[in-house]
Amino acid sequence: MRDDPFAALPLNAPPLSLPPEGSAMRASFAGRARDSLQIFQAGIVAVQADALLDQTDWQAELPRPLAEYDKIVAAGMGKASMAMLAALRRRLGRRMHAGRAVVPYGYKHRAGAIASDALSGPCRVIEAGHPLPDKRSEQAARALLDVVSGLGPNDLAIVPASGGGSSLCALFPRGISMEDAREAFRRLLVAGADIHAINKVRRRISQTGGGGLARAAAPADVLTLCLSDVPGDDAEHMYVIGGGPTLSDPYTAQDALDVLKRYGDQVPASVWRYVEGLAGRPEQPAGAPGRVRAVLLGNVRTALEAAAKKARTLGYRARIVTDALSGEAREVGAAMARRLLNEEPGSCLLWGGETSVTVRGDGLGGRNQELALAAALRMAGAAQDISLMSAGTDGRDGPVDAAGAIATPDTAVEARRQGLDPSAFLARNDAYEFWKRTPGLLQTGPTHTNVMDMQIALS
Repeated sequence: MRDDPFAALPLNAPPLSLPPEGSAMRASFAGRARDSLQIFQAGIVAVQADALLDQTDWQAELPRPLAEYDKIVAAGMGKASMAMLAALRRRLGRRMHAGRAVVPYGYKHRAGAIASDALSGPCRVIEAGHPLPDKRSEQAARALLDVVSGLGPNDLAIVPASGGGSSLCALFPRGISMEDAREAFRRLLVAGADIHAINKVRRRISQTGGGGLARAAAPADVLTLCLSDVPGDDAEHMYVIGGGPTLSDPYTAQDALDVLKRYGDQVPASVWRYVEGLAGRPEQPAGAPGRVRAVLLGNVRTALEAAAKKARTLGYRARIVTDALSGEAREVGAAMARRLLNEEPGSCLLWGGETSVTVRGDGLGGRNQELALAAALRMAGAAQDISLMSAGTDGRDGPVDAAGAIATPDTAVEARRQGLDPSAFLARNDAYEFWKRTPGLLQTGPTHTNVMDMQIALS
């Protein structure tokens, strides 16, 4: 499992749905699908925990060698945290006094060596709610706070942080219930607040976010190992990963209050009262002064470079177009298809980033599946032997059991032969139902990493 994130899939359930044996679509699709999957897989392997720790001199960030610490604990959160805990456990052995990792439900299942290492000795893995926090999220946050509390100045807390942590670890101050917090985030979203604005409020009412975990670990040294699922990746952005459990929030309580004043008419009163009470107070530092450090282990660029290298070994001329992709998924997918139709044969174009979906219908899907569906419509019937795969590096795309999908010029044509209308599926944001009935749905299961999305176009 640690060398091949797809190896735990049973042999009779390949990660990519194929056309039926003997169909006219089978031969051309299978070759492109195989190459796309190998290229995607190379990117995923490059951002696995073992690879990241081996290629980064993360210990150089510590003020003293690991051997000089009296006690070392690990407290991780996010989709990659179980793999990170397992990798640290293998490296530290008995030096690790205690370890905890919080991951989404289902991550322990079929995790192979990752789970056995992360669950051995003093280590425990907790599953909790994502993308919405639940009661287990509160228990998980308490477990992380407990494992770092009581440390002394000669101790070290290592915090593996990756995407999803702010939902998985969600403990709110007295007076703010889980229901009120969830309603606050929902109301802000409905009112038009973007994720950056919502996070300004989220970190202010989180006991672990906004540096809360580092404050609990003081006076120990704290080292955060960040795997980025956000654009930017410099010091200004790393506080966002996992809700910023160890880094001081660059925004103030007044900034959070300004968000409520603009978008929060329907936000529960308990959240208003708490944020208003914080506004104007001195900001709390994250942990003991000078003893909190963070290192960026990897991001989508890391995955893209490995994917490009693999594509070249397969004979393609590979180019990374961007590692900061954004925009409306269906528009981006159509634009990628237009570009692909004009590419010379033998090309591999790679994108990384995260698009968005404006929900217009009542269907089921995710941004990668919608992007691929829009691309399928744009390239429908083209004579070129081309394909476009779009997938989440965490193995999850929206609220469904898929990572994404791969589109070819035959996709929409074959769907129409079956009596399906691809345009209608796209109009009602029902990409998952479309891909369930059409070859090309990618189902990898959890990859135990998370660096946004990747798109792989082959000609």
